[in-house]
Amino acid sequence: MPKQLSRLKCLRTLTKFIISKHSGACIEELGKLSNLQGKLSILKLQNVVSPEDALKACLKERKYLEELVLEWNALDTNISECQRFVLDNLRPHRNLKSLTINNYGAETFPDWIGHHSFLNIVSLRLENCRHCCNLPPLGQLPSLRYLSVVGFEEVVKVDREFYGSDSSSAKPFGALKVLRFEQMLKWEEWSSFGAENEGGPFPQLEELYISFCHKLTGELPIHLPSLAKLEILECPQLAASFPRAPLHELYLKNCNKVQLKELPTGLQKLKIEGFESLPQGLVDSNGCLQKLTIKKYMKLELPTHFSSLETLKLDNCDSLKSFPLDLFSKLYKINISGCTNLGSFTASEQHGRDLVTLHIHISNCPNFVSFPKEGIRAPNLKSFWVQKCESLRSLPEKMHILLPSLEKFAITDCPEVELLPKGGFPSNLQILNVEYCEKLFASRMEWGLQKLSSIRRLYIGSKSEDVVSFPEPGLMPSCLTSLSFYRFPNMKSLDKKGLQHLTSLQKLSVNDCPKLKYMPKEVLPASLSIIRIYSCPLLRKWWQSKKGKERRKIPDVDNVIFDWEVYIG
Repeated sequence: MPKQLSRLKCLRTLTKFIISKHSGACIEELGKLSNLQGKLSILKLQNVVSPEDALKACLKERKYLEELVLEWNALDTNISECQRFVLDNLRPHRNLKSLTINNYGAETFPDWIGHHSFLNIVSLRLENCRHCCNLPPLGQLPSLRYLSVVGFEEVVKVDREFYGSDSSSAKPFGALKVLRFEQMLKWEEWSSFGAENEGGPFPQLEELYISFCHKLTGELPIHLPSLAKLEILECPQLAASFPRAPLHELYLKNCNKVQLKELPTGLQKLKIEGFESLPQGLVDSNGCLQKLTIKKYMKLELPTHFSSLETLKLDNCDSLKSFPLDLFSKLYKINISGCTNLGSFTASEQHGRDLVTLHIHISNCPNFVSFPKEGIRAPNLKSFWVQKCESLRSLPEKMHILLPSLEKFAITDCPEVELLPKGGFPSNLQILNVEYCEKLFASRMEWGLQKLSSIRRLYIGSKSEDVVSFPEPGLMPSCLTSLSFYRFPNMKSLDKKGLQHLTSLQKLSVNDCPKLKYMPKEVLPASLSIIRIYSCPLLRKWWQSKKGKERRKIPDVDNVIFDWEVYIG
């Protein structure tokens, strides 16, 4: 910071103040900036020489400050009780709305942290206070809505002190909406406030997050009447039951001991990760679940009783060998990724039954071989994406008939797929993406793109060394508005006859074509407005050699973008 900053008497906005150790601004200069308002971050507080200097900052008088960040050096791991006196003297005005304390190095907090006189504090973040053994009494902050406690590595027990003085008639954390505990490496027990009933703490808590608390074993608060979202991540010793709460969303990761005996009645979204097998509560429950994500399961048995399920995501479930597409009657979105033993999609033999599915996404399934022989009967399917399925040899049959509503189709890194099914792509297709499917790319003239009157965007990527000029005449439909192609290692030029009939083309993107040398104006459609070019060094060199009028004429477009550098034509 510059010296003598305090001479700016009328300064109102100073978002960041960095305290210098030897030269530059010292913290006392803040004391003369009486008009500061809004947000202020004071950084490198370890450079404050004495607590008396911190007192001279006069933060207690800055009644227009709304957000305050106090931060010490993250690399300093030593206990420093001097920091406690510095923090005590940095007490802000009680009008403050948001407070963040980061990398504080003392073992205890001064009394003003959590004092009930701070009537307006809405947000409080205490982060990486590694040496503190106890949390300050925060429960009596009457307006506190968001509380984040991160990196308290010495806290073993969150006890009654955390709730504040029990002599007050106010409910502890009466206004709190979001509570977050993270990286509490020695935390073992969360003590209750007493008899937890309708008069207990957290009456308005809506979201609770607990993560990377590896030793936490005790119970969670029992009565949380407003809790809608709960996340428990990386807490392997936690064996607690769930709170009595109207949960709508639940996420569990690597916490096998958590007692999931039954799903909360109104649960709509569930994500579970890192379990050896499905929790019994998921197997037995018949709830109104709409979105289910299952990740990293050694033994997966698909639950068949969720008639209301709309979204299903399976990730890294190695025991899954086949997936029945018509398992759930209301399933709108299917996302399967990283299931190394998945071999096929199946469908029942009940002819005439259509799927309601709108989106299918399958990726990183190296042993996936086939779709149902009769095709996929999904008249409402909007998007279909197949990625990195190295063993797949063919696409679903009768796509043009059975998938009449398909608007987006993408197939990438599927090297064994050779031909399209008879009939080609559905006629309503608007976006087509074919990348690094070399056998399929070799038959591109048989794709029938000219028949697709609705297509607007086309993406083609290929590593083929045979392509010298692209695109070939008769390949591209004239209705295209956006064309992207990339990874043509030997392409030297754009084909004039393959591009000039694209009278609606507005955007052209070329990526990673190292031998492409030039792009003369007569090759490009007059409708073009934007060209994006990445990793084409010879083409870039040619373009940069053009100056003045030459550049404006070649090509005649509004914007040419080279590797994020914008040139206005």
